[in-house]
Amino acid sequence: MTSPSVMITGATGYLGCALTAALIERGYDVCALVRPGTAGRVVRGAHVSELNVLSEDELFHSLRPGSTLVHLVGTAHPNPHKAKEFVNVDLASVRASAAAAIRANIAHFIYVSVAQPAPVMQAYIDVRAAGEKTLADSGLKVTILRPWYVLGPAHWWPLFLLPLYACARLIPSARDTARRLGLVTRGQMIQALLQSVETPPDTSTPRILEVPDIRRSQSQQASRSK
Repeated sequence: MTSPSVMITGATGYLGCALTAALIERGYDVCALVRPGTAGRVVRGAHVSELNVLSEDELFHSLRPGSTLVHLVGTAHPNPHKAKEFVNVDLASVRASAAAAIRANIAHFIYVSVAQPAPVMQAYIDVRAAGEKTLADSGLKVTILRPWYVLGPAHWWPLFLLPLYACARLIPSARDTARRLGLVTRGQMIQALLQSVETPPDTSTPRILEVPDIRRSQSQQASRSK
């Protein structure tokens, strides 16, 4: 029996490496779609396709019909000074991937976006929202995850904000914002991505997972494991 196939753009990144390892452990046939010269950074056990992730044609020729495509390409360490890069890399790559996925008859497209609305990082949020619209208009079966900040190795600095989050949740007018822009861990993100791979949506209306949904995915897995 052929293992389920998952294609990952950004497979050498912060989320990509961890997700690749988790999928391989679960028996998935994983193909990492990476920039030329970066194959050595792909987790052992995955197939590798080196290509230009901004090229619709190159992506199309690497995608497998009926597979799941997880799109993780994005600007590293986003900040307000990288607005042009957000458009040239983040938005351009999701548009190319969506167009290639339509041509290749991909079964399920998973996109990591960002929590929104938010009072900061407007250029980044605008680009991610545009990526979401591209997918919503594509006719593909889509899952969109909206984390705000993902805690993990070398990404722990927002922990000092936890007391502020706790206070905000006590204020009715700030409670929803505090929940939407809450912190999630890399483990929670990986679990949410795994569940998204394993349970594709039934319709072409995008399924959106906000911060509370992402957190809940790990709790649900822990309950099932008992």
